[in-house]
Amino acid sequence: MKNYIAILGLSLILVGCGSAKPTVNDLAVSNPIETALDLTAVVNDKVPVIINPGRFTTESVTYRLPRVVQGTYSVSDFGKYVDDLKALDYNGNALEVTKVDTNTWTIKDATKLDKITYYVNDTFDIETSGGIGGEQPFSPAGTNIEPTNYVLNLHGFIGYFDSLKNSQYALDVTAPIDFVRTSALEDKGTKTSADGKSATTSYFAQRYFDITDNPMMYGDLDVEEFMVGDIKIVLSVYSPNKVHTAASQKETVFKMMQAQKEYLGDVNATPRYDIYLYLSDGAETSPKGFGALEHHTSTVVVLSESSSKQGLAASIVDVVAHEFFHIVTPLSVHSEDVHYFDYNEPTFSKHLWMYEGVTEYFAQHFQVYKGLVDTDAFYATIMQKIGISKGMDDAMSFTIMSENVLEEKYAPQYSNVYMKGALIGMCIDILMRKESDGNRSMLSLMKELSAKYGKEKPFVDDNIIAEITAMSYPSVGEFLKTHVEGDVPINYNDFFAMTGLTLGESEGPTNYIFAGGQNIIFSGEPGKGIFFTEVALKNSFWASQGIQAGDVIKKVNGADLTLQNAQQVIGGMFGWQEGQDITMDLERDGKPVMIKTALTKATAKSEGLIEDVNATDAQKALRAAWLKG
Repeated sequence: MKNYIAILGLSLILVGCGSAKPTVNDLAVSNPIETALDLTAVVNDKVPVIINPGRFTTESVTYRLPRVVQGTYSVSDFGKYVDDLKALDYNGNALEVTKVDTNTWTIKDATKLDKITYYVNDTFDIETSGGIGGEQPFSPAGTNIEPTNYVLNLHGFIGYFDSLKNSQYALDVTAPIDFVRTSALEDKGTKTSADGKSATTSYFAQRYFDITDNPMMYGDLDVEEFMVGDIKIVLSVYSPNKVHTAASQKETVFKMMQAQKEYLGDVNATPRYDIYLYLSDGAETSPKGFGALEHHTSTVVVLSESSSKQGLAASIVDVVAHEFFHIVTPLSVHSEDVHYFDYNEPTFSKHLWMYEGVTEYFAQHFQVYKGLVDTDAFYATIMQKIGISKGMDDAMSFTIMSENVLEEKYAPQYSNVYMKGALIGMCIDILMRKESDGNRSMLSLMKELSAKYGKEKPFVDDNIIAEITAMSYPSVGEFLKTHVEGDVPINYNDFFAMTGLTLGESEGPTNYIFAGGQNIIFSGEPGKGIFFTEVALKNSFWASQGIQAGDVIKKVNGADLTLQNAQQVIGGMFGWQEGQDITMDLERDGKPVMIKTALTKATAKSEGLIEDVNATDAQKALRAAWLKG
């Protein structure tokens, strides 16, 4: 998962009866659990769902929707979006159902159970904070139900029986005949209705995990399919106002994934990878949590429709690259907590530094390694991550935080997995290259772990650091013991010195919401709204526009900016690109001020990485190996 806005550190945001089926028991099932969603029968923005599990031999059964889903590290409670759940016997009579908690129902007289029916509300409509510190699921893990678009993260619609988690699933999705439909789930064929107005597509899943791991998108979609080497890429885009198309981003995705594939080398890849891109238009019922959620062979992405073509491309590279690299970890290298995931009472691995941190490091490192960005841009990203991580609890054990990530003390530190977690990956990468004279790296280590374990063999959580130490070098083990298991902050200068880099003041590129990498140039408070801080004066573009600290931002490109929608509007500004026309309505000392201009290049002076003129040949060689291989 990559939570785009949390990564930016926007602290101002609060932020009918069926025939009898073969008997099933607690150990096996001879026929799949039959499930159905009907998108043509939506009532009050709710999709009807039918679950037909077959015959039970027990007197009571428990049915659940997920409390937590894989790839997220917060409680989603998908059961609270279920309405009017009924259990029916083979004569259509209601059976006794007890709601145990938000996500759990117990059904009595289960030997008579024919099917369960209920309606599902979507999560997009009621988001207040994009799932960041709020009660709604993070948008890319959520669901959407509207006349022209359905985001079908199936964990939001289909649940599981405690006794049948490993059962197969058959899924029928009925939709209007003109809907475009995309899913990587095994397609068993489509049948058109007698009146020709709708069609039902049948899908098959080996187990409940495959239901949760294969999202779908239906509706007025724009789809491009193309090959990157031997991987088929399916890019599905929903742009409500037709601002962007899949074709307009095809080249960006192709170049990015081609570079990623080359970077990964011989790592086993999927034959197909789906990208489901939902572009939020800022409406009240639109999703507000920008970012993505990974799956084994796909990712669901939510970004801003107001971005320019170039800005959207930059966001796609930053977000989707991260998700694709998850094919390394945790998809190929993961612990028992991940492999035997409990959707109701999950336990969490100690190693988010690897799952999310190393993945984020790869997502940034491959760009400089393959020439998609220059070294200055890469250095600026590293310094930004250092700055943001220093603003969090830098003396907290990463393994303890990771294992207890749902607890109140640790949950606010989760976003540091994308900052300090990535920096941990960087430090190990430099150590590996130094110890091996440039022949081994963080990536080669992950490849070795992937070969040892792979998708079907989890590692023991408490043993992996010792295993990594044995597979690498004592210096790597000591680093992990001290700075990952331990609570000693990392002195990054020690690692930069190994590569002949030092800190010095430099003026480098930035975007239009940062200055010097780590500082947000806006703040906010009730009664006043969002306003520029003094930090904004360090940003060359805003300084050139004559803004003053305390200027209240009333509108951005004609859209009102409030504390409630700041995450969405400012998130869209993250994708602004040089040359783009913008307007901003300000209020200064009670008087209106208007900015109307084309964006010029934004730079900021800050402490940054520069090459040490006294660097030795060995330091230069290590730097070259680190940045270019």
